[in-house]
Amino acid sequence: MVHERPPAVYTPDNEPYLGRDSLMRFDQTIIGALKANQAVASASRVATDLSSLQRAACEIIPQAISISLSIRELIRQAYLLSGFILVRPLIERTAIISYLVCKPDAVELWKQGWPHGKRPSLARMLDSMGWAQVGESMGRKICDLYNHLVHGDPMASQWNTIDLPGGGIGYASGRITDRPELCDIIASNTYAHMLVLMAMMTATFPSVGETVAAISETIELVVGPSSSGEVH
Repeated sequence: MVHERPPAVYTPDNEPYLGRDSLMRFDQTIIGALKANQAVASASRVATDLSSLQRAACEIIPQAISISLSIRELIRQAYLLSGFILVRPLIERTAIISYLVCKPDAVELWKQGWPHGKRPSLARMLDSMGWAQVGESMGRKICDLYNHLVHGDPMASQWNTIDLPGGGIGYASGRITDRPELCDIIASNTYAHMLVLMAMMTATFPSVGETVAAISETIELVVGPSSSGEVH
C-alpha cells in the first residue's frame, strides 16, 4: 500500500482534525474574543483615566489571546503536545486576571512582579475562577496536571504516544494526526479559558458594550447540548 505523504503545511481546508466539534467551538470563541478585544483596545486607547486594574487587563488579556491563537495553529499542524503545553501559560494568565478582578488591591503587587513570598499560588488564583466551588483540591489537581506536562515528568509521556505502523506504541517527536480525543481535550480547555477571558474583559471594561454582546453571542454558539467533540 502506498501512503500519501502529508502536506508540508496544513491549511484550514485539510487539517487533520477538521470537522471536530471541539474545534468548531474553539474557532467560534476565537471570533468572539477577537471582536471583544478589539472593542476594549479601541476604548483603552482613547481613555485618559484607566484604572490600575484596567491597565493590567490591557497587558494580560492580549497575551492570553495570543497564546490561544498559537494553540489553534499548533492543533492545525498536528503538533498536539506543544499545543497542550501552551495551555499552562494560558491558564496562568486567565487565573491572574481573574484573581486581580476579585482582589483589586493585589494589582500593585502584580505590577511589582509579585515580590518573593507575596505571589499567590496558581492553585489559589484558580480558586478565584470558581474551582473552589467544585472541590477543595481542584485547583491543585489542575496545577499538578500541567506541571507534569510542562516539566517533562514521566506522567507527561502519555500525551505524545502514537500507534506504530507495525504495531506497538511509540512516542511522537513531531505531528500527531490520529488522536482526536487529545485534540478535543486541548481545544476544549483552551476555548473554556477564552470564555473566562471574555468575561474578564466585561468585568474590567463594563462600559464597553461590545464585550457583553460578543460574549453573549459566543456563549449562545458554543455552549450547546453537545460537548463530545464529535465530527460535524
